[in-house]
Amino acid sequence: MGNGDAVIELLGVSRWYGQVIGLNDVTVRIRGGVTGLLGPNGAGKSTLIRLASGLISPSLGAVRVLGELVFQNRNILARLGCCPDIEKFDEERTGRAFLEGAALLCGHGRRQAAARARDLLELVGLKDAGGRPIGSYSKGMRQRLKLAQALVNDPDVLVLDEPLTGMDPLGRRHVVDLIRGWGAEGRCVLVSSHILHEIEAMTDTVILIHHGRVLAEGVVHEIRQLLRGYPHCVTIAVDDPRALAARLLPAAGVVAFRFNAGELTVETTDPSGLFVALEGLVLDGGLEVRRLFTRDDSLEAVFDYLVA
Repeated sequence: MGNGDAVIELLGVSRWYGQVIGLNDVTVRIRGGVTGLLGPNGAGKSTLIRLASGLISPSLGAVRVLGELVFQNRNILARLGCCPDIEKFDEERTGRAFLEGAALLCGHGRRQAAARARDLLELVGLKDAGGRPIGSYSKGMRQRLKLAQALVNDPDVLVLDEPLTGMDPLGRRHVVDLIRGWGAEGRCVLVSSHILHEIEAMTDTVILIHHGRVLAEGVVHEIRQLLRGYPHCVTIAVDDPRALAARLLPAAGVVAFRFNAGELTVETTDPSGLFVALEGLVLDGGLEVRRLFTRDDSLEAVFDYLVA
């Protein structure tokens, strides 16, 4: 599967639940590789994920996967894997038995199903836990089991809703590496998160969603161009933030200062000029900086500015 043609398409899609609008007139085209779906809780991410997975139908518009309408389309669903945000396990069943049952439902014979379950447990790091009941699994282990289930049919398209929730740092790194690998293989992977640095670790292709609408989409650096004209925020931890503010006031581009518990946050339209001024103060020996932090090259800054 190449990266050129759209694999998942939402065309003028709205979805509502009674009086509540989950998605509002959304049009997006998602190609091969990894695409991150970013937004706070309640933004409409899970609704979009469920529509792209064929779990629900749109109230208006069309949702196509691999060129066909996805809802109740068995041919397309057979090529799609979904890791949903919700879970409903038989707590007494083992992880291995759960995956074997999923493989049987996908048409594997019993021996094939057992082999597929064994391979997937090893892939997601649950090899030693496969014989344990799911009720004994931690949240992170249950997430990895859901991820393994999404892979049972060796899908061309993967739709993953908050797959890293509840995982420890090692588990997160392992799953991030897996997702990046699937994208590099040419699969289409749509992965949602409200934790922005998680998506940054997987891809620089993003869709920003808020209140059921798409705010922006594209490569991070392209979206970053939307921020021209917005002040950049630089936070500096020093002993006397107000004295530092007075010394930085003449610097070109300074728009505003904010003070908080030993820190000074400077809003500036000329971050390079601000860094030069700070460097001069440090080299002159008149300033000791304990910490300097700017998040304006991160997705978090992009999202915050676009929402504002």
